[in-house]
Amino acid sequence: MRDVTMIDQPAPREGAGLVTLQPEGWPAPRGYANGMMGRGRVVFVGGQIGWDAEGRFADGMVGQIAQALRNILAVLAAAGGGPQHIARLTWYVTDMEAYRENLKPLGRAYREVMGAHYPAMAVMRVVELVEREALVEIEATAVLPE
Repeated sequence: MRDVTMIDQPAPREGAGLVTLQPEGWPAPRGYANGMMGRGRVVFVGGQIGWDAEGRFADGMVGQIAQALRNILAVLAAAGGGPQHIARLTWYVTDMEAYRENLKPLGRAYREVMGAHYPAMAVMRVVELVEREALVEIEATAVLPE
């Protein structure tokens, strides 16, 4: 079994209770974590897309990602949580090239919504999503303190 270093997220908020896992000798990830560990109430947020409460889609990939993240935070707030409690995000994008071409503005939009909290993440391309205008769908798993 490999040695694993446990590191705290930058400036963790009180009660977050999550620890970032970083295998010894691995390069530090940028914008995500290799693993997260926590104890508490688990919240599963179903896939959120880039539309608002009235069903209007944001413009473009970056706009839809920012809105999907805001939607995740709205669901999480209903459980009493915030971005600091998110342990995992799974992203489904319909255009991987558009995702790659927008990494810098996407990073800015992510930090604007989520702050400097980088949970374990996976991004994958899918052929299409249920809502035809949707360019991205993001699922979240969060761990709230007991």
